[in-house]
Amino acid sequence: MKLSKMAITKNKIMHEDNTFAQDILLKTGQLFQYCSGVYGYDNVLYLLMQNVKNVIEKHLNKLDCVEVSLPVLQPENIWERSGRLAKYIEEDVMFRTKSDNQNFCLAPTAEEAIVEFLSGRLTSYKALPVTFYQIGTKFRNEIRTKGYLIRGKAFEMMDAYSFGRDANDLQEEYMRIRQAYLDIFNELHLEVMPVGADSGSMGGKKSEEFMILSNLGEDTVYVDRANSRAINSELLEREDADEYLKTTYNIENALALEKCRALELGHIFQLGTFYSDSMKAYFVDANGEQKPYVMGCYGIGVSRVVAVLYENNLLTDNKGEIVGFSLPYNVAPYKAQIIYSNNEEKEKQAFKLYNGLRQNDINCLIDDRTDIMFGARIKDANFLGTPYLAVLGNKTEDNMVEIENTKTKEKQYLTIENAIEYFKGL
Repeated sequence: MKLSKMAITKNKIMHEDNTFAQDILLKTGQLFQYCSGVYGYDNVLYLLMQNVKNVIEKHLNKLDCVEVSLPVLQPENIWERSGRLAKYIEEDVMFRTKSDNQNFCLAPTAEEAIVEFLSGRLTSYKALPVTFYQIGTKFRNEIRTKGYLIRGKAFEMMDAYSFGRDANDLQEEYMRIRQAYLDIFNELHLEVMPVGADSGSMGGKKSEEFMILSNLGEDTVYVDRANSRAINSELLEREDADEYLKTTYNIENALALEKCRALELGHIFQLGTFYSDSMKAYFVDANGEQKPYVMGCYGIGVSRVVAVLYENNLLTDNKGEIVGFSLPYNVAPYKAQIIYSNNEEKEKQAFKLYNGLRQNDINCLIDDRTDIMFGARIKDANFLGTPYLAVLGNKTEDNMVEIENTKTKEKQYLTIENAIEYFKGL
């Protein structure tokens, strides 16, 4: 991709809650704010989100989860059937609209929609257990948006739903998805921990949030590092808190544990028969009897994960000032950014490297802007999060390129041919 095509801008942005990386995205036009909580994504940001989705899809597909697409615009009558419509209206969570003969909402989640989608098809125990998932936009009327992509009114989300015959099916699928989450976040270079949490309006008896310790988080968690356990402080508000924590998480005194701030990136729930009972969604068991599905649901905030990838990979200069970010190589949309001096020979060599990388399916950027000084291009390179810089300056020998790891600052000098082989090896 030629940088001259990307319309990079520079505007003064005020920091919001220490979201330095996203401030840079706004300043350079990569994240565009239409209004509070509603954003447009430019090329690099959009492609990073697609790469995060690809990682999620890869791990869920390994488990034979089935990817589908459910409507964003949903009739409110399916929410009436589950009994959740009144609560969502009371809490002013939904965006709602009316037509001549029916009321609709923009989906904040999709439990009702998936039950409608499958209840007429999963009619026999022989079809169970099974898990379906989708990745797409959700809408919630967040009264207080925060941290740009951390909490918005429109956001990208992966939501999955398991249907089983009994509690054993639910437990097995819940644990499979739980492990998949750990594998997903590990591949994304995000150190998360499962945290016991309240199920809230989702229903069900047990849920766990996948949280990352962060000053951007609003949640307080109590962590038992020795036994790899943690709970959200909201569980202490339960009337049966002591008994519940002991039987569910084997924690006898949460207040004795380490207290930390954390940010939720995912959530998994054991719903049980909450939706199948209320929506009268049944299958026929081996004895010919009708039984309600035993369900689980599982979500990952994709746009929030993308925000954290930026915030967790900030770059600083020698003075400790934030100058940009360096994205993890495996999910970075562009692996290298090529910068060259404004002379004909260096331009020719730079495009030789650029074309060689692209011919080997290595996505890269080339800063071909003619109205920007060489030093300014070096500074601008940090804004796009590329893991490597490839620099061909006036002092660089012919057919040679300086390769710099933007995170470690390690440098090496290679011929253009060897540089292409180096990236092929990565």
